[in-house]
Amino acid sequence: MQQVKTGDTVKVHYHGRLTDGTTFDSSEGREPLEFEVGSGMVIKGFDDGLLGMGIGEKKTIDIAVDDAYGPRDPQMLMEFPIDRFPPDMKPEVGMQLTMTNDSGQNFPVVIAEVKEVSVILDGNHPLAGEPLIFDLELVEIAAPPSRIIMP
Repeated sequence: MQQVKTGDTVKVHYHGRLTDGTTFDSSEGREPLEFEVGSGMVIKGFDDGLLGMGIGEKKTIDIAVDDAYGPRDPQMLMEFPIDRFPPDMKPEVGMQLTMTNDSGQNFPVVIAEVKEVSVILDGNHPLAGEPLIFDLELVEIAAPPSRIIMP
């Protein structure tokens, strides 16, 4: 039986949840997720959990924080002056915004706290600091692309 190895392109159905049972993502009702194992397209623990699986196999994996989105980083909390918000916007805890860094790259932040003259923005990934649980079902291991090597 063919088993998943690094470099394989796979299709997998998944159900991701937190340790308290809360679902954060699932492929239910959608096409299976397709990606190349070991390419960095998914978190390390997800990649590692697929290694050795056969087509049709199902299993549940527990992913430690370091193999998921890493620990929460207090340096990703930023204080931002409330008077820099548009006048018609009322900042509220939980509001999701997009910031632009000095290099012109956009990144998501969430308002973590609203103070009198500023807000605290959290740039951590929403799942940072969380161990994750995934129920996996391997649907397909795609044939590797053919490579023609010319002398």
